Amino acid sequence: MPPLGLRHRSLIAILLLASVACTTPNTGVRGSESTDARAVGSTGQKRIIAAVLSDPPTISSEFIGIGSGTIQGGGALEELTNRGLSVQDNRGTLVAQLAEAVPSVENGLWQLLPDGRMETTWKIKDRVSWHDGTPFTSSDLVFTIQLGQDRDLPVFGHNGFDSIASVDAPDARTIVIRWKRPYVDADSLFTRRFGFPRPRHVLEQVYLDNKDAIGQQPYWTEAYVGTGPFRVKQWVADSHVVLRANDAYVLGRPKIDEIEVRFIPNPNTLVANILAGEVELTLGRSLQMSETSALRDSWTKGAVAVGITDWIALWVQFVNPGQPLLLDASFRKALVQAIDRQQMVEVLESGAVPVAHSFISPREAVYPEIEPSIVKYDFDPRRSGQLIEQLGFTRGGDGMYQRPSGERLTLDVWTNPGHEERILAITDYFKQAGIAAESFVIPDARRRDREYNTSYPGVRLWRLPNSEDDIAHLHSREAPMPENRFSGGNRSRYMNPTFDALIDQFMTTIPHTERVAILGQIVHHMTDQLPVIGIYYNAQPTMIGARLKNVMPADSGNSTEAWNAQDWDVVGS
Repeated sequence: MPPLGLRHRSLIAILLLASVACTTPNTGVRGSESTDARAVGSTGQKRIIAAVLSDPPTISSEFIGIGSGTIQGGGALEELTNRGLSVQDNRGTLVAQLAEAVPSVENGLWQLLPDGRMETTWKIKDRVSWHDGTPFTSSDLVFTIQLGQDRDLPVFGHNGFDSIASVDAPDARTIVIRWKRPYVDADSLFTRRFGFPRPRHVLEQVYLDNKDAIGQQPYWTEAYVGTGPFRVKQWVADSHVVLRANDAYVLGRPKIDEIEVRFIPNPNTLVANILAGEVELTLGRSLQMSETSALRDSWTKGAVAVGITDWIALWVQFVNPGQPLLLDASFRKALVQAIDRQQMVEVLESGAVPVAHSFISPREAVYPEIEPSIVKYDFDPRRSGQLIEQLGFTRGGDGMYQRPSGERLTLDVWTNPGHEERILAITDYFKQAGIAAESFVIPDARRRDREYNTSYPGVRLWRLPNSEDDIAHLHSREAPMPENRFSGGNRSRYMNPTFDALIDQFMTTIPHTERVAILGQIVHHMTDQLPVIGIYYNAQPTMIGARLKNVMPADSGNSTEAWNAQDWDVVGS
């Protein structure tokens, strides 16, 4: 049986969605040019209305101004307007975009040198330009690397930049990267996840004059200049952005003439907009599976497509935790065995995703090879209690564990808005296990406060990428600390030299067999020591209108629906 709170909240969510469907929707936007998602202009142009479940502060909300996690739909929004030399398709495979080819050992553009160094070469396609008509050249890529290697601007940073020894641009269309050591993600350079190209002619002077002001430029909003299939026509803060087809897009002019992306941070308002025909496409993280159940039955003008991306996990605080027992692996094992993760999947995700026994998802091709290394934990309240009692606690009269002194076993459980049902279910399980847990949803106003978000006192629920490409973010150097302005992907701030050495070895080992063996050791360490407690893999529903063609849900943590936006089309009325 699920915890009482979980059962009640699921019923309330379904009833709420049903009631929303019967009310007159409030679009939650201002300044919108049209209220009909199916509208076709008087000139016969094709126009669609999409939505993101957020209020992005910039076009590049994945990179600028964030303090915790990413902004829902931010990756898709930027991939509509900007492209790198390659892009990850909906399954996570790199596909050439602005470059003629993705470097590989097979095509000779990725060379492994005898002394352990590497060299990768990219050739830019002919006649690539920025939205303002300025040619896109190798000098833009040199500038992009300069931004990425500047430690004073960690928002552009990536661990891969540390492996770059030098850059050479022999001509306007060619760039050669020389690497200090083998780096397995070298072919991901100049993509959204690693060194996304930035326009030198727009940002270089600001960078030279006052680099701290680079994130406050109008470039990131109404004056955004990209290379992608759509360009910014209108940006209305807290409302929407209108994008027009880029006639000069290197892969060909998009089939859609105009896309309006509305900012709708409230899920109930988003559902109402969809049911009313105001929105026919969602981008990025949007509704949870529990919120789509009524929509799937009621929405006759589209369908819900479900991809599996990222994972939902509890990140344990390792720097001055409010509950010192979190530093003991036995207590962390007690926590994971106190949670009925399969029941959460059935109730909250309609059984659409598997329990996250490891960082690597069963959808990854390498999973069968590393599965034997995974330490798996079933729901076992009895064993959880034994572990807690071995730490010196006994059940009090109220059912909560306490020390002989009477001090109760407490735990703070934090999360971002949008994960309320998940965190309340987890808190309920902890209470049933005798842990006096308290849930806390951080206010929206503090989501971009990096120091605040880093300093959660207990465990924190996040939805974050979990592919092989993201393992480097678990390294100690990625721990958000004052010296790096609280940036970095190691949210637990778990710092272990043995674990770091495994990650370093993994990131410099290219032969498959050897690399997978190291990956197995990494997975074993993570599941044995539990610096992060996996809950389940994330179901990412995408609402796709019936008249939309060639739109596919993201099925990889580093991909978005927008990867092939130039091919989207509409059929019928």
